[in-house]
Amino acid sequence: MVRDDGTSRRKFLTAAGTAAAAASFAGCTGGEGGQETTTGTDTTTAETTEEGTETTEDDGGDQQGDFSVSITQGQMPSGLDPHDHRETPTDNVMRQAYEGVLTRDQQGSIGEALATEYERVEDGRVRFTLRDGVTFHNGDDLTPEDVAYSINRIVNPDVGFESPQNDQLAGVTGAEAGNGNTVEVTSDGFNPVVFSAFATYGDVVQKSWVENNDSNYINQNMNGTGPFQLAEYNQDESVVFERYDDYWQEPADVSQLTFLAASESSTRVNQLLNDETDVIVNVPPQAANRVRQNDGTRLSAEPSTRLLFAAMRYDVEPFANQQFRQAMNYAVNLEGIIENVLSGFGDPTSQPTLEGFVGYNPDVDPYPHDPDQAESLVEESGFAGAEITLDGPTGRYLKDVEIGQAIANQINQLSNVTCSYNQREFSSMVSELTTGDIEDKPHFYLLGWGEATFEGALTIDALLTSEGALTSFKDEEVDQLLQQAQSQSDEDQREQTLQELNAMLHEKAPWVYLNRQYSVYGVSERVEWQARRDERINAYAMSPK
Repeated sequence: MVRDDGTSRRKFLTAAGTAAAAASFAGCTGGEGGQETTTGTDTTTAETTEEGTETTEDDGGDQQGDFSVSITQGQMPSGLDPHDHRETPTDNVMRQAYEGVLTRDQQGSIGEALATEYERVEDGRVRFTLRDGVTFHNGDDLTPEDVAYSINRIVNPDVGFESPQNDQLAGVTGAEAGNGNTVEVTSDGFNPVVFSAFATYGDVVQKSWVENNDSNYINQNMNGTGPFQLAEYNQDESVVFERYDDYWQEPADVSQLTFLAASESSTRVNQLLNDETDVIVNVPPQAANRVRQNDGTRLSAEPSTRLLFAAMRYDVEPFANQQFRQAMNYAVNLEGIIENVLSGFGDPTSQPTLEGFVGYNPDVDPYPHDPDQAESLVEESGFAGAEITLDGPTGRYLKDVEIGQAIANQINQLSNVTCSYNQREFSSMVSELTTGDIEDKPHFYLLGWGEATFEGALTIDALLTSEGALTSFKDEEVDQLLQQAQSQSDEDQREQTLQELNAMLHEKAPWVYLNRQYSVYGVSERVEWQARRDERINAYAMSPK
């Protein structure tokens, strides 16, 4: 497999791994280590250089001119409340209008956003100093009370509603306006990931705007501080933004931005080739050459921060049995799926933490394909003859349906297990997965998880602990090890604890471990833009060629 720039896939992966290691280090320290006060990178510089070029008048030019861009994802947003969702397609829409106190650049490093300084005051308390001159789209000034309210709205259900994002700000217990233009944020203990989490999550809303409007209004309107303001929302059809000319940085090059959706990858590809859209997600491998060879389009691809897995609910048979869960891993030919279904656009995984993330254990290998061992473990489990169904989404992940069908077929080839595949609409699956009640979830389901903090502990916390927001698994040993890691201020000790935890989770096999997803976009040549590893689509970084 060769990238458009001629780099071999092996060299591509090597370079990506190096970048991931640097990014994970930045995510782990980012002002949390030996330096008590940190001033983030100038955000204007970070945003204009993340595409590899500086913005000048010769680059295409007039930031106040007309330059419309449309983006087609697999799904439309589930709503417009930035704190009431858990899906990357929704987040990509939210990020155009809403911002957090910190951000990440193209390489994954932490930088300024609404805060210009961030410091650890003491264990369990950090302080953000806010930027002057920031306004919401309704013209009101940003205040420390707005930022504190936004954080509390996520982590404290008493503030208004129970946000499904409460675990994304892991360990944070609350916030309050401090002296001057500052916000004080408290955590339960040291919280080693606090700055890393705020660089990825925690969109800021206006307190009075939220309190004066009901949930239905907030989910159909937007009032943020970002570079784009909402112009039109047609639920399940389109979201249209216009440039916010009073943005605290220079106004965006893009004057009008439209988000569309098409669940079928072939539809998205045809729309791009027919000049009906400018950026599409998840170009399937078999269509890559069509996009490459078409006059006026190109590919932009990166190994992402997302891993795919097939979760098995610990509380229902036969998945309550560890031997049976291990058998499902041995039954799946992961290398074959990557080679034959994904055409090499993927890497095998062996644990809930991706390579390059904090806590990754390099000594844990993926389960080999061994049907005989799988059948033997099924017999030992006492569940020979089990009939199971794998639920999976359509149009959300790269080749998701084909991956799900391959998994079900390979398990079904065992002599003592019957497995079928149930193709689902992603929105329907999400409504079951995010209720907070494990009994609402399918027994066996295909899902992807993107962790843009480069912190493996946050993936485990959300998906594999007793109190995890989307958990399918409960185990006291897992809970205890994660709690130990999250209280360790020594980075080496924390890394060792998390590596032990990942080895344990490999053995306990709560998932069928699948592939690291590649983010493969189709892009019009009229748009200057490059894919990011964290799957964010940052339209502020787009400019005309």
